[in-house]
Amino acid sequence: MPEFMTTDGRRIYYEETGTGTPLLCLAGLTRNSRDFSFFAPYASDLRMITMDYRGRGRSEYDPDYMNYNIFRESHDAIELLDVLGIQRAAILGTSRGGLIAMTLAASHPERLAAVILNDVGPVIEPTGIAKIMAYVGTQPAAKTHDEAAAALKHVMEAQFPGVPLETWRKQAEIQYEMRDDGLKLRYDPALRKALLEQAASGTAPDLWILFEALRDIPTGVIRGANSDILGSNTLTEMHSRLPGLISVEVPDRGHVPFLNEPQSLDLIQKVLKNAA
Repeated sequence: MPEFMTTDGRRIYYEETGTGTPLLCLAGLTRNSRDFSFFAPYASDLRMITMDYRGRGRSEYDPDYMNYNIFRESHDAIELLDVLGIQRAAILGTSRGGLIAMTLAASHPERLAAVILNDVGPVIEPTGIAKIMAYVGTQPAAKTHDEAAAALKHVMEAQFPGVPLETWRKQAEIQYEMRDDGLKLRYDPALRKALLEQAASGTAPDLWILFEALRDIPTGVIRGANSDILGSNTLTEMHSRLPGLISVEVPDRGHVPFLNEPQSLDLIQKVLKNAA
């Protein structure tokens, strides 16, 4: 199993396929490497690298759950690039992964060749935050992947109209692991404690400062037209602050697009062509 040891002693799982432009794919808050399985068939000309953040997927849980934070996870991403001998990489960041990409633009701009933000920006809509906090750390009620798929389709249909059940079945397998006693989360439930305690510890950082660090890096944004995380007004403001930004809205998608949509693939290709 491909993994590396961080400088603070945590085992981090990663995968690497293909050759070409290095593209580091960073998943959402509770997601893992498999989140990019919808995109992978279109990445044959790329050196595609995915990682499971500490406490997610096949990476080791951290006994100090307060290390489940964007700054530590950003450092882990740089350590992975160092292990692989990659000096500069493009980043495809979904949700949390996009926040990590912005953090890296501020701390290690020389390591970034390009950035694609998948349905995330410097302002996270309160309704989206509330929805996330309603499920983070809660084990699934479904007993099988089929049950979980049906539940996902029911809950997500309004934001993702027309997505077939087989897609939600695949998503259920990405999110939940089958064990002897039923489905379980593929991440440390203590992630919820980390989010709550971090939120209570003080004022959230100004993410616009991190976003503006992308000014000299080719950057694109993919927004689900029905997103409750990245608002259309925020995207407009992002364009005003970063004149070189390119973006696309994906119809019939909420948070987050699967990245196999024609609009998503076209934007990814455009940004990577401009990779410095």
